[in-house]
Amino acid sequence: MMHTAVGWHVELEFMEDDTHTRAVAMVRLPDGSEVRAHGHATRHYTDPNQPRVGEEIAGARALNELAMRLLTKAHDEIDQASGRVSHPIHV
Repeated sequence: MMHTAVGWHVELEFMEDDTHTRAVAMVRLPDGSEVRAHGHATRHYTDPNQPRVGEEIAGARALNELAMRLLTKAHDEIDQASGRVSHPIHV
């Protein structure tokens, strides 16, 4: 049995102002395709300004959406190859 190492490169970019943080997550797959997702966080006006916390929240939300998009993509490919409808399990 032969084992092959495969890697994916995931990028996260953030755009911030005093109250909002937006994140874009993108993964490049070995076939050259890219999957993108977005996340956001909003600071309550009474909270201290902590940009790192906003990045963590927005980044986590973008990565969560990215995971769901990858599941959908994989199931679409299963459906096309098999001619049947697969059922993704959402966590």
